[in-house]
Amino acid sequence: MAILFAGFAHDSFSQNGLAIIRKNKNITASGLYHDLNKSNDTLILKSDKKINYLYTANNTKEKEVNVRVDSNSYKPPLNKLKKGRNVLVAIQSPLRIVFVVNILEEYPKESK
Repeated sequence: MAILFAGFAHDSFSQNGLAIIRKNKNITASGLYHDLNKSNDTLILKSDKKINYLYTANNTKEKEVNVRVDSNSYKPPLNKLKKGRNVLVAIQSPLRIVFVVNILEEYPKESK
């Protein structure tokens, strides 16, 4: 099982200054497109290979994101993430691609 973590070198700033994504620039992670959408309120994941799972690996017991994706693309809203540093792990068996989304100001939560 390969764990990909090295190579954080790219910052993308949201239009409102609410989020920053630090992409995984490791060569073996290049098959997973991971970035913010144009309005910077949604994470976009795309790949030629199936994305099995997406979860947060923060220092808390509770996972803000813990989703079985089983698709080649997935677009989770950023309002699911807490303010601060959020370590996300996308699983494309056997790879685990790690990247960080920093939420500088929380996004409004959807009303139910």
